[in-house]
Amino acid sequence: HDDQEPLSAHRAPRRFAGAERAHAAADAGRPVWLLDLDNTLHDALPSIMPRINRAMTEYVMRRTGLDEAGASALRVQYWRRYGATLLGMVRHHAIDPHEFLRETHPFPDLHALVRRDVRLAHLLRRLPGRKIVVTNAPEGYARGVLAALGVAPLLDGMVSIEAMTFAGRWCPKPSRPMMDKLLARLRLPASRCVLVEDTVENLRAARRCGVRTVWVSGIAWRARPAWQRPRRGQRGIDVHVRTVVQLARTPLASRIHGHRSRSE
Repeated sequence: HDDQEPLSAHRAPRRFAGAERAHAAADAGRPVWLLDLDNTLHDALPSIMPRINRAMTEYVMRRTGLDEAGASALRVQYWRRYGATLLGMVRHHAIDPHEFLRETHPFPDLHALVRRDVRLAHLLRRLPGRKIVVTNAPEGYARGVLAALGVAPLLDGMVSIEAMTFAGRWCPKPSRPMMDKLLARLRLPASRCVLVEDTVENLRAARRCGVRTVWVSGIAWRARPAWQRPRRGQRGIDVHVRTVVQLARTPLASRIHGHRSRSE
């Protein structure tokens, strides 16, 4: 993916051939949805995440010489400290990030593993405004998941982790500079954008940039460590839904302007 332009969400119709549509004046004022992928648009917990975690642990073992328990602990430590295991491996072990992404997302059978919910396509058709996937996953994997879900033609763009680079540094979610850069590329005020996520730290960082936030809790709640579970009234979350298909019934789907968050 070396030829991918950083944060090229505005060029995404080139990637999703069926997503080309004219954003005319009627689109002005509508929200722009920034949609996470794993455990937001689909349930990755049963089959996909265990394989990714296992592949990452094996990669860490090969590069550090640690045993399985030590490598797994280091993987989690880097994920918790930096927001992505990749960042810790780049910073402390000088690994090739593209090699890491390639070797930790080996899914020749991805289409068979993705849990498809027919309600997702219906939601994306109903949801007003543009829809852009923003994911810390690699582009090839993300494209495969969206194809398996059957929703790629309904999306207006994608920003994968390869596009989250600035001056040679990788800045995936929850990076605030990444979010600011994305907003600048979209040429939109932050208040018109809505980040839809299952990861609270990513939501909180985006909210500090002025982006509206929706926490999708239903898929990954039980699998989350206690430190990543939101508390009642936690700052940074505007709306809470159990599943992404409930988005169309939220106030953010009908009005963006004039909404004041209790979390501010």
